[in-house]
Amino acid sequence: MSGHTPGALELDDIQRGVLSPRPTPYAATYLVFRIDDREHGREVMRRLAAVVTSAADPAGALGETWVSVAVTCHGLRALGVPEASLATFAWEFQQGMAARAKTLSDVGDSDPRHWEAPLGSSDIHVVLAAVAPDAQRLQAAIERARPVYDELPGVTAIWRQDCHALPTETEHFGYRDGISQPAVEGSGIAGSNQLETPLKAGEFVLGYPDELGGVQTPQPHVLGRNGSYVTFRKLHQRVAVFRRYLRDNAHDPDDEELLAAKIMGRWRSGAPLALSPLRDDPALGADPARRNTFGYEHDDPAGFVTPGGCHIRRANPRDAAVAGDVRLHRMIRRGAVYGPPLPPGVLDDDGADRGLMFTFIGAHLGRQFEFVQSEWMNNGVFFGASDTRDPVLGAHDGTAGLIIPRRPLRRRLSPLSRFVTTRGGEYCFLPGLRALRWLGDLTD
Repeated sequence: MSGHTPGALELDDIQRGVLSPRPTPYAATYLVFRIDDREHGREVMRRLAAVVTSAADPAGALGETWVSVAVTCHGLRALGVPEASLATFAWEFQQGMAARAKTLSDVGDSDPRHWEAPLGSSDIHVVLAAVAPDAQRLQAAIERARPVYDELPGVTAIWRQDCHALPTETEHFGYRDGISQPAVEGSGIAGSNQLETPLKAGEFVLGYPDELGGVQTPQPHVLGRNGSYVTFRKLHQRVAVFRRYLRDNAHDPDDEELLAAKIMGRWRSGAPLALSPLRDDPALGADPARRNTFGYEHDDPAGFVTPGGCHIRRANPRDAAVAGDVRLHRMIRRGAVYGPPLPPGVLDDDGADRGLMFTFIGAHLGRQFEFVQSEWMNNGVFFGASDTRDPVLGAHDGTAGLIIPRRPLRRRLSPLSRFVTTRGGEYCFLPGLRALRWLGDLTD
């Protein structure tokens, strides 16, 4: 184990993209490859092992620029990983995201039949993600990575998505994004909520004890240890529809902003209702030390300030009384905007494709990503609200309205449309650096 303390995170073997926060602002590109020739695929893994930055080198020669590589189950099979080994991976990963559509509420417009080709198909083998502080450095990173797959005709680039993060850190609906992140024990990276105890490393990195004391390690050990699962989702945002919903249900512009805050749980600046219930506080929203340090149970158990059904309270109920243990469902989330912004005030769709490339990282696809998606985003039973759905990401069909707790009478809004549709995605495995070399050294 190269002299590591038993149980300590082997940061030099973990891809930097697993644990490191992205720079602000940043640009990103996702490149997807299909492996047609096993030897060429293995050569790509060997080359990538020399390009991927580890979590032990957060401020290396390239600074805030790095490349991550993830492999699908189809990709591992194309590289020649034995079926007995594949059977030790999470069964959701083995099935692939498209096969999990019903559980994920990828229905209607989000059904895999409507996904952007080739997403959801067995052709998705390797996903390369490059991140940099700006487009110029991103392009340089892509050029540095190009020798990895150039001149290898048996490896074909089949899809690309360019993304970015705005200096305002907002997404297309206008909210500051990416505020809440858990602390991972042993990572050396602080979490965003100072009230939250760091989570066991095994919640996010394979091969270490998790919150339940279990250790998940796909076999062989050299392949599974220090890896992680990553969920990629391309989410199209219907910005004009969202804006029109706010306009149609609000009394005036101030009420429109209040509604937007009640739907999200935060004002658009990022200031949480929990700390600023009556009006937006941009200074609070811009302060990483304060904007995420709060709970619900003591001050707001009934959701009169932060509604139980709002987006951030569903995604992370924190200390609120809900069915189940919140700590077992925490995820590392990364989001990147794609597509041009809809100009301010425009209420009609211009036909442009815009949205988020969303990434979820964790060691438990089932009880992290899939649980949150099915039980918290698309159900309300866990906090006593029957079958209500998340107002932002929920799979709405125009029949159920939004109810906002209020004294003396709760506020009932008109039926919700689906504001976000899935355009594609996949479950991938983020190998450790030793595992990348092992994949490169496979023989038949």
